[in-house]
Amino acid sequence: MTSLSDGLSDGPQTDPDPPFESVDEVVAALHDQGYIADTRLATTVFLLTRLDKPLLLEGPAGVGKTELAKMLAAATGRRLLRLQCYEGQDETKALYEWDYGKQLMYTQILREKIGQVVEDAPDLATAVERIGENESVFFSERFLAPRPLLEAIRSEQPVVLLIDEVDRADEALEAVLLETLGEFQISVPEVGTFSAKQRPYVLLTSNNTRDLAAALKRRCLHLFLDYPSAERELEIVRSKKTGLADSLAEELVNVVRGLRELELRKAPSISETIDWARTLAVLGVDELNSQVLSDTVSVVVKYDKDVKKALDALPRLVDPNAEIEEPGHGHGHGHGHGHGHSHDEDDEDDDGDVDGRQVRAGRDTAGRHGEGVYGTPNYAKGSERDAPAKPRSVTSGQGSRSFGLGRKRAL
Repeated sequence: MTSLSDGLSDGPQTDPDPPFESVDEVVAALHDQGYIADTRLATTVFLLTRLDKPLLLEGPAGVGKTELAKMLAAATGRRLLRLQCYEGQDETKALYEWDYGKQLMYTQILREKIGQVVEDAPDLATAVERIGENESVFFSERFLAPRPLLEAIRSEQPVVLLIDEVDRADEALEAVLLETLGEFQISVPEVGTFSAKQRPYVLLTSNNTRDLAAALKRRCLHLFLDYPSAERELEIVRSKKTGLADSLAEELVNVVRGLRELELRKAPSISETIDWARTLAVLGVDELNSQVLSDTVSVVVKYDKDVKKALDALPRLVDPNAEIEEPGHGHGHGHGHGHGHSHDEDDEDDDGDVDGRQVRAGRDTAGRHGEGVYGTPNYAKGSERDAPAKPRSVTSGQGSRSFGLGRKRAL
């Protein structure tokens, strides 16, 4: 193995010139970038820049976790590096890879030189030994292809490193991250250990699809980022200059918050609230009503079952005092009601509903059919219909033939 090159530092260095002097400066700087942060969030970001610890942001999708990393990079003038995590992700996609194509190209170019090294080797073993003495040439920084983690560590200029949706990655990748998050370094067995010259601001996001390892959480500052208050969400919508009147934007925010209280597969995010406001502005809406919201609800609700729930709730969310008619119990619409309801007045209660128990009891009343109906005692065929039917006798032979008792299976 070759000795460590100049690209490998002795240790990480803290930021000699922190970008923020106070929590209020964080609020103002993010606000200038269009990100509305409350005091709790701004305090956590301030600590991130002063304590040189990664920040783990957990919470539902669409509350501004990823956006915070982007705005922090813009506010501090740092380059943003992003590692998007996914299931089955290989550590080489996060750390580094060897550029095998480049290694092969150099091997072809240096074929003559390699031949000179082994030309006077007395046997194959000696030739292999000589090539092995020079194999480190092909496993050096020249052939190292850095991925986001190593690129952030090796960067000459400080960066913001976003490790997005870390909960989607396998637990094996979490273990790989521990060295980077704890010591801001990455070990490459063939080369050595790279340590950051300038510690990056590291933000990890999680949508809580699974629990993260305690070892990873222990290395990070932590903040649970939930949906904002109505006032803050309204401020966010207004800051995006959607073109929707302030009064309508306030009504819309309240409607979205009502939708989030439903049992939806995916609740509307803040960014979707902004998209809905822009949609209504483009349509020139000057009054919110259930009809226009129903026509555009797919902007914020993305699953069919969620859409049905939202459509049922919108009239109430637009006007809590509205009287909504209950859906009727029609025939054949999949509500489990058959086509045999009685419509006699005697079978209905005071509200006009059919009492099924009375109907069934009436059908079970003895003697409710006239004489001569099939099943009554005086039913008979032919000209003797009006005479009582005589019981028909059955011989033992007929019984045996009926039940197959007299048959023998052929062998």
